[in-house]
Amino acid sequence: MDLQLHNKVAIITGASRGIGRSIAQVLSAEGMRLVVAARSADLLAELARSCDSEVVPVAMDLRVETEPQRLIDIAVEKFGAIDLLVNNAGATKRGDFLELSESDWQDGFALKFFGAVRCSRSAWPHLQATNGSIVNIVGVGGRTGSAEFAIGGSVNAAVLNLTKVLADRGVADGIRVNAINPGAIATDRLQTRIGAFASDRGISLAEAAGQMAATLGISRFGEPEEIARAVAFLASPGFSQGAILDIDGGQTRTL
Repeated sequence: MDLQLHNKVAIITGASRGIGRSIAQVLSAEGMRLVVAARSADLLAELARSCDSEVVPVAMDLRVETEPQRLIDIAVEKFGAIDLLVNNAGATKRGDFLELSESDWQDGFALKFFGAVRCSRSAWPHLQATNGSIVNIVGVGGRTGSAEFAIGGSVNAAVLNLTKVLADRGVADGIRVNAINPGAIATDRLQTRIGAFASDRGISLAEAAGQMAATLGISRFGEPEEIARAVAFLASPGFSQGAILDIDGGQTRTL
């Protein structure tokens, strides 16, 4: 199926590994030209070599207030336009609410929430010019609270509301804004948690993965490419606006 993405321009944050890396590879295979951002220059360079289309790697820390604007400026200077912004950057610290520090909370919001706010604001006029779109990669923790995911759940809920806010503005400005809530996806971070779970219980990695998935009420963990394919769908011309797509193997059971 032709998603009508060939030769269009996408910016992907948090692209050096995991879901962001897979999004870059899938969109590149669709023929999009990419600007990919993360803190690791080496991983971004390796990603660029693995892609099929032209990729501009930009090593930066999007927690710095001025960096989102610089990222947008680089994309426009290189390609002359922006058709898609994927706000994917932002890992948050897990832990008990009473043990999380003030700096932990500030850091959690600095990258994922304020990074998305600033990138979206800076990209907005360019997306308006192309009738482009924004896809926010958020997470099911924003829909269901968990004692060990206080920061992540709060940040994700804020980004979900931001998605609705921008989608409402986007109706008038011709920009589609949607979000994806990944569930438990087999990234490096999840593999680390599986390893710790296996070590604590003296079981194999396969057994640990199965037990952890069962506690979530799902049959397996998802793959990064499954999220990436959904990004490509939402980036293609369509009627979705303000949609929040849960891709979590059935973990979220609320309406």
